[in-house]
Amino acid sequence: MNPMLEVENLRVAYPAREGGFNEVVRGVSFTLGRERLGIVGESGSGKSQTGRAILGLTAAGGRVTADLLRFSGRDLLSMAPRERRSLRGGRIAMILQDPKFSLNPVMPIGEQIVETLRAHHAVTQRIAHAQAIDALAAVQIDDPERVFKLHAHEVSGGMGQRAMIAMMLIAQPELLIADEPTSALDVTVQLQVLAILDKLVAGRGMGLIFISHDLRLVSSFCDRVLVMYAGRVVEEIAAVELHNAQHPYTQGLLNCLPQLGAARHPLPTLDRRPEWAL
Repeated sequence: MNPMLEVENLRVAYPAREGGFNEVVRGVSFTLGRERLGIVGESGSGKSQTGRAILGLTAAGGRVTADLLRFSGRDLLSMAPRERRSLRGGRIAMILQDPKFSLNPVMPIGEQIVETLRAHHAVTQRIAHAQAIDALAAVQIDDPERVFKLHAHEVSGGMGQRAMIAMMLIAQPELLIADEPTSALDVTVQLQVLAILDKLVAGRGMGLIFISHDLRLVSSFCDRVLVMYAGRVVEEIAAVELHNAQHPYTQGLLNCLPQLGAARHPLPTLDRRPEWAL
C-alpha cells in the first residue's frame, strides 16, 4: 500500500542578516501511512517548521525545497497555489500550538468553525451550525452553544485549544498535523482529546503527525517516533522501543525526564555535542 505522505530531503531556510540563507530544516525524510507518527525534540529543532512546510504555511521569505514532497500521489511543491489552498484545512489540517495567535480575535469561535466546514463541504448554514456545536461537544466543551458565541479573549487557553482542535477536525481531514495539541490542557482533558485523535486514526484511517516535547506521551500514544536535533532527524524508532533509543541525544532527553521514587540531585542536564548537528 502506498504511503499517504512522502517526504524526501525536505529543507527549509530563511534569509540571514549577513546574507544568504540559514537552514532550519535540513534534509528531513520520512513516510506516513494511516498511523500516528510522533516528532520530538527541543524547541528550535525544526519540528514545527517541518509541519508548516508540509502544509504550505512557511513564513514569508522562507524557502522550501525537497527531492519529494507528495501527498496521496500529488506533488505539493509543483501544485498551483489555489489547488494547495483547497487541500489546506480540508484534506490536510494543522492544529497550531497557541490558540491566542490562531483564532480570529474579532469573530465568534463558532462562526470560525462554521466557516472552516463550509469552505470545504457544501452544507447549509443550519447544518454547519449544528455540526460545529457537535464538534465543540466532542472535544469535551461544556455548554457548546454558549462557547459557540464567544470570542477568543473570552475563553481560557485550554478551551481555546480545544476549539482549535474542533475547527481542524470538522472538515474530516485525511492527514492531521498536531503541533503540541494538548500542551494547554489539564491531564484529564488531554486524555480525552488523545482518545478522539486515536479514534479518528483507527476508525477513519486518518494519518497523524503528532509534534510534542513530551517523550512519555509520544511513546505511549504514537506508533513511530522521529527525533529531531538542529533541523535534522537523528533517530527514527518504534514508539514502544523509545526507551531503547541508541542515539546519545535521544538517550540524553530520556535521562532528563523526572522519575518517581528516584532521588536525583542535581537534576541531569543535556550535554550537547557538536557532532549531533552535522
